[in-house]
Amino acid sequence: MALILHIDTALQKAFVGLSQNGELLAELVNEKQNDHAAFIQPAIVNVLEKAGVLMSALQAVGVTAGPGSYTGLRVGMASAKGICYAFDIPLLAVSTLDMMAMAAIDAAPGYDAYCPMIDARRDEVYTALFNNTGKQVMPAQALILNNQSFKKELLSKNILFTGNGAEKWKAVAGSFSNAFFAKTGYKGKHLAAAFFKLFKNNEFCDLAYAEPFYLKDFHFAAGKNKE
Repeated sequence: MALILHIDTALQKAFVGLSQNGELLAELVNEKQNDHAAFIQPAIVNVLEKAGVLMSALQAVGVTAGPGSYTGLRVGMASAKGICYAFDIPLLAVSTLDMMAMAAIDAAPGYDAYCPMIDARRDEVYTALFNNTGKQVMPAQALILNNQSFKKELLSKNILFTGNGAEKWKAVAGSFSNAFFAKTGYKGKHLAAAFFKLFKNNEFCDLAYAEPFYLKDFHFAAGKNKE
């Protein structure tokens, strides 16, 4: 029996859930991104109480490692690692883009490829391309969009673009008749399936070195010196 706690604070919605052998038992969702840090710890306690499970019974913790919100990723990873250290259980990590692709394939099958996009400010998105079996065929990257983006891929494929970053691409992709758009998003059931697969395959993270997958460095603006 694999009891796995889920922690996802990467995007607009935050999820804290509990699954057993890939089946979701309980879940809480927070839709206010600025409140993720305050939401996560009480949510963990409430989800475990709701399912009647002690934290000491957990066999692993799964976390979405990114890309996504810098603050959200740090909060989620720190919380997951803390529980893993305290109870000496393994850490599992999935890509946010992988989860988005999985959800899109589940909700809208039949396209040649799937391209999740996360808004990264201005004309930039975090993105990757997946085939219709969920295999990544273009590596995750921070991409500045223009009217030539995905031109080569769209010459031969019907591609479904999803995520909050896809709205930017939709505005400049009008000339591509085989670029399609849909609002899809992953849920607890997708996280449960992904984490259980990792657990069964013993694909655990190194707790000492696990860190969020930011895709690009975060830079603080230097303040002006006052005379």
